[in-house]
Amino acid sequence: MQTQKLARSLALAVLAFSAPFLSGQLHGQAPVSIEAAPSNFRAFLQALWPLAEQKAVRRAVFDATIAGLKPDPDVAAASNRQAEFDIPLKNYLKEAVSARRTARGRACFTKWRRELPDIERRFGVPGVIAVAAYGLESDYGAARDEKDIIRSLATLAYFRPDRPEFRGELLDSLVMLDEKGVNRALMKGSWAGAMGGPQFLPSAYLKYAVSYSGQSAPDIWTNPLDSLASIAKFLSKSGWQSGLAWGMEVKLPANYGITTLHQSFSAFAAQGVKSVSGEALPEGEATLFLPSGASGPAFLLSANYWILKAYNNSDSYALALALLAERIGGKPGLSGSWPEGEVFLSRGEKQELQRFLEKLGFYRGVIDGRFGQASRDAIHAFQKSTGIAPADGFATPDLLRRAGEEAAQKPVP
Repeated sequence: MQTQKLARSLALAVLAFSAPFLSGQLHGQAPVSIEAAPSNFRAFLQALWPLAEQKAVRRAVFDATIAGLKPDPDVAAASNRQAEFDIPLKNYLKEAVSARRTARGRACFTKWRRELPDIERRFGVPGVIAVAAYGLESDYGAARDEKDIIRSLATLAYFRPDRPEFRGELLDSLVMLDEKGVNRALMKGSWAGAMGGPQFLPSAYLKYAVSYSGQSAPDIWTNPLDSLASIAKFLSKSGWQSGLAWGMEVKLPANYGITTLHQSFSAFAAQGVKSVSGEALPEGEATLFLPSGASGPAFLLSANYWILKAYNNSDSYALALALLAERIGGKPGLSGSWPEGEVFLSRGEKQELQRFLEKLGFYRGVIDGRFGQASRDAIHAFQKSTGIAPADGFATPDLLRRAGEEAAQKPVP
């Protein structure tokens, strides 16, 4: 049960982070409440026919699909809730990269040891990466949501006119039925439309789903190899560089002066930064990532790390996927330890810090309380400008206070 709960929360995180229409600010027309909903749901669906026709959906398929559909009040209510994903990274990793999840991943890797090299040859994505993503998204296919995708998307399209993307996903689900020949009974998933092992929305299914055998419509619900190949295709099309590691855990030299978070791997190596495994650092540009500051584990991230974030724009998710893949591949756990007694900023405090840094000219991103690389770069620049050492890009209550003091002294333009 706990594993399924985590898998579903991770799947929801995919939607919230990678589909802005599910987690962003409301815009345009206000949502329709379930209590005040008019009785013309069917008329709304019928009015979609011209758009479906533009996508070459046959009228018979359209009519048969919407026949008898009724809105799902649970879906309508869920769409008005914004999920929160402020789990401390070390806690997130403890569940996402658990011993059980690792063991299951190794069993899957062994089971498909003949097919995974073929998937890697076709898409350039390591088999362990595809297996790890499959594990995080759906617990290797074991965690399945059972919402009728078409009913869910029809409900969302109707009750959330402020979210036109739901209508687009509904139309794409019709294309799945007609053009791709997907079995209607298979189309089960989350309330927001995420389906199968890869947790694809219909638009993602149309772009990235692939049949491993090539003999039928991609079955990402019951065929693990289709899920794995589809995940690999998604990462490949998102820009995955074959032969390049996602990054690695590193050890910083004593009293390391963090003058920059971005430079080449070779430049970091010249400064005494070493892989904890002893392997040579790769070529290319790197980013130093200190998720708990200079006193916690340290990572150098390659361009492929950001491709993992294309799947889910969360550092917790991307790092969990990368580390799970390493564990599945037989590498040991983290060398660095997490600091004791860490004090984490709340979502509101993070937003406040972003505002302070924006006023001071260091931050130009969205004020959303989600700390990604733009926020870490802004913190690092502020630390350097004020002499705070180490300039590790990590936010603390003291840094929030200091930024607030500096911002208060800055005149309003």
